[in-house]
Amino acid sequence: MSANVFRHRVLPAMAGLVFAVLLAGCERPPTTSIQNGFRGTGMEQVNNPRKDAILVAKNQAPAPADAASPDGPKARDVYQNVKVLGHLSVAEFTRHMTSITEWVAPQEGCAYCHNLQNLADDSKYTKVIARRMVEMTQHLNADWKNHVGATGVTCYTCHRGNPVPQQVWYAPPDRKYAENSVMGDLAGQNLASASVGGTSLPFDPFTPYLLEDKPIRVIGDKALKWTGNAANRTTTKQAEHTYALMVHMSNSLGVNCTFCHNTRNFQSWNEAPPQRMTAFHGIRMARDLNVAYLEPLTKSFPAERLGPKGDVAKVNCATCHQGINMPLLGAQMAKNHPELLAVFKEPAMPAGAAAEPVAGEAKPGGEAPAAQRVEAAPK
Repeated sequence: MSANVFRHRVLPAMAGLVFAVLLAGCERPPTTSIQNGFRGTGMEQVNNPRKDAILVAKNQAPAPADAASPDGPKARDVYQNVKVLGHLSVAEFTRHMTSITEWVAPQEGCAYCHNLQNLADDSKYTKVIARRMVEMTQHLNADWKNHVGATGVTCYTCHRGNPVPQQVWYAPPDRKYAENSVMGDLAGQNLASASVGGTSLPFDPFTPYLLEDKPIRVIGDKALKWTGNAANRTTTKQAEHTYALMVHMSNSLGVNCTFCHNTRNFQSWNEAPPQRMTAFHGIRMARDLNVAYLEPLTKSFPAERLGPKGDVAKVNCATCHQGINMPLLGAQMAKNHPELLAVFKEPAMPAGAAAEPVAGEAKPGGEAPAAQRVEAAPK
């Protein structure tokens, strides 16, 4: 190869390749920025209209079903084995069941949760899980308003028409050493993991913070100082776990650090945007749902629905947000389903009241006779 050919053909090609590699991680224009802090602090949110359009299309809430009449007999008095939502009228109950089908299993239909030969039957694990998830949604809307506000959530917020939400997490398998590598001990990190935005930060920030209650704030007031209090030590390793959680939150909401933090003083709550307090409650809300509702259901799931360590799918920020800071662009779906806004306690049966209607009485939906009815325990 002549020097002239190398200079005029090979070198430009090599330079173009290097340039392309360097730009691979950059955001393709156009981009816009919105200042949300004082001038000079660098508190800006950078948006890409092209990507925003994709997110908007993916976060459209479905139209609500037509309202149903509250008049008429209650679902608990007509149908068998109604352990939640029994206070709804038959029309309201039917509307809710239809909505759940559209939110969670539009392809599978009612058969995803029900034995169509006996709708009262609890033999399908999906029905047992769905019942508990209704209770979880009620609890979330009633008791976590400091995170969900008046917007609330429905099954669709997480499921988006999928039987299993697309954004869930399991405990990762143990990997003590990198295979065929000189890296040695992985130390729970050192992999380009999608859970932390492709970084080499600890790839399981969820177990310590969204299942366990490990301290998240790691900023110390003295350089390289450990006071001996293991619960509050601010080691580099602990900081990396915190950063891993922050990267997850940033990616899940489609924002950068300045959405919740003031760049002049990341530690200060007084100078932080109000979203930081909302995020504070969101972390604790996710932990509550994982501990109180999802983990206890482990034995209800078949083995193929469990993770590599035998744990259930659990929620994190991405489960609801899915790339946008307000799930479903803030659509207030829950207001159209007031049965999901409060936890309703079924009244205890009065002493001496009959536990069954007339034996052998047929029930709607091809269900078993009343003599075979399985009653809900009073709550």
